[in-house]
Amino acid sequence: MAKEKPVVVEGEVIEALPNAMFRVKLDNNHIVLAHVAGKMRMHFIKILPGDKVKLEISPYSIEKGRIIYRYK
Repeated sequence: MAKEKPVVVEGEVIEALPNAMFRVKLDNNHIVLAHVAGKMRMHFIKILPGDKVKLEISPYSIEKGRIIYRYK
C-alpha cells in the first residue's frame, strides 16, 4: 500500500503548550495540535504565539500536525 503524502497548510500559533507542542489556527479557522519537526527542534528554533508557520497534516488525522517552517 502506498503511503499518502502529507497536506501542507499555513496557520498562526495561538497557544504554546508544554513539551514543544502548539495550538495552531489554520487559515480556514480550523484549530490543530502541532509539534515541532526534528530539524527545527534540533536547531532550537523559537516559536511564540502569533508566529505564522507552515504545517504538514497527515491525511489520516486532521487534528494533529507537524510544524516544518516558521515565517520571519
